[in-house]
Amino acid sequence: MSEINMNEPRWDQNTYWGRAKHFFAITNPLNLLCSNKDLERSKEIVLKVRRGMKVDLTENEIWRAKHVYDSAYHPDTGEKMILIGRMSAQVPMNMIITGCMMTFYKTTPQVVFWQWINQSFNAVVNYTNRSGDSPVPLKQLGTSYALATSGALTTALGLNRLSKSAPPLIGRFVPFCAVAAALCVNVPMMRLKELQEGIPVVDKTGNKVGTSKTAAKWAIMQVVLSRIGIAVPGMLIPPVIMNTLEQKGILKKYPRMNAPLQVGLSGLILTFVVPLCCALFPQRSFTSVDSLEPEIQEFVSKVKLPDKVLYYNKGL
Repeated sequence: MSEINMNEPRWDQNTYWGRAKHFFAITNPLNLLCSNKDLERSKEIVLKVRRGMKVDLTENEIWRAKHVYDSAYHPDTGEKMILIGRMSAQVPMNMIITGCMMTFYKTTPQVVFWQWINQSFNAVVNYTNRSGDSPVPLKQLGTSYALATSGALTTALGLNRLSKSAPPLIGRFVPFCAVAAALCVNVPMMRLKELQEGIPVVDKTGNKVGTSKTAAKWAIMQVVLSRIGIAVPGMLIPPVIMNTLEQKGILKKYPRMNAPLQVGLSGLILTFVVPLCCALFPQRSFTSVDSLEPEIQEFVSKVKLPDKVLYYNKGL
């Protein structure tokens, strides 16, 4: 089985559905149930196959180990990621937070608490899935967290006031607006060092060519769009359903079903939306050399690379 390429996903990442299959595998919440022993075993299998060593496993077993490994270890540094920051934690964590944000949105204390919880979780995810091996200074981490949280709260509380005279359905959309606004602040701020210093760009075989601020901008923009894409269905579809149930008097009759129903709807939608939106852009994204910095273009012309395309890890 040594011919299996452990440096690449199982499915073709040049196609959308190939990327979608890959993310369905690594965002599978069941991966969270893997013990440290399971993770270490998966890592050992992946490293052995990468070195060309033989392992007494079927092809499917090897790929299963690869998916577990990808779900728990950073693609650039190889470090084990924080449990709640892993992509396999996205569905269970977000379904609870999103469901509660959409349930408890009417009073100021409720808005403050759940927006704070959401931004705290986002900060952990952004830090855990940053591109490359760039350490995030604590000052930058705190600044990003403070700006995103204050931005989300300002948006949510301001829109709540404006929506008081609007139809009830409009008020249910306020949490989404707050989340989208915060994402536009949180992701760039959390990865500010990448914008300032650039991220690694490599050739087709993985050899580092240089660092690029331009590639960092593209990477962060792609992540922001993917994150907002994840939020759209889960935060816009349930409000319509819940508003209909409220108008029919069902929620008044069974008030305790409000939060569980919101959480359940969010979970059902996120199970599909998370991998589908993560797949919008290739994890190993690429750009033409001509669009990068002059010094990179000069280096590429000197070494005479056959491809005029360079690759970078966009992060998640």
